[in-house]
Amino acid sequence: MTLPQLSESTEMYLKAMVELGNRDVAISRIAERLNVTHVSANEMIKRLGEQGLVSHAPYKGVNLTSKGKEAACSVLRRQRLWEVFLYEHLKIEWAKIYELACSLEHATAPEVTEALAGFLGNPKVCPRGNPIPDENGAFTPLNGILLSEVEIGRAVKVLAVNATSTDVLRYLQERDILPGHELKVIEAAPLKGPLTLRVDGAKEAALGLSMAEFVIVE
Repeated sequence: MTLPQLSESTEMYLKAMVELGNRDVAISRIAERLNVTHVSANEMIKRLGEQGLVSHAPYKGVNLTSKGKEAACSVLRRQRLWEVFLYEHLKIEWAKIYELACSLEHATAPEVTEALAGFLGNPKVCPRGNPIPDENGAFTPLNGILLSEVEIGRAVKVLAVNATSTDVLRYLQERDILPGHELKVIEAAPLKGPLTLRVDGAKEAALGLSMAEFVIVE
């Protein structure tokens, strides 16, 4: 992919759009994801629209254009490849790899990205279970549902974790709510209270609904 040089801030917004689904994404969700004010997010979305990277329909949400999606997938590819390298080769703690990979993705030239992919054996998913776009930006979306949508008594397996905060990732890590692990929802507190889970048929863990939305299961 041949793409213009984008600012780090622009890349972060575009990447957040893909992570949030890229369909009618509310500006408030983007602001929350990036830990910025709604005003700042709104101003940035206007600038991205002027650059032809996003389209914004009032009261409907924000969508990536084809140009914006291409740029976003390039960032995701770099970041998730670095996650694989940090976790599998440098043995960095799982909860820390997203944050560390974010500091590397913006300074990675295309030739380095492809060399890294070759070195790693062209992995298809990152350690958090999320798909890695190929060199053309294509990837197969996850075929799962959010843990927050699972009914009581149902057993599921974790496909991926879409959280970005190191604190949230560590909370999940400490409770083995990780890709490949099995979960069963045994209780859901009323008034949008936390879920009580049985992890791998053994220990129990509590998880708030907002945090459960970061966990994709099948």
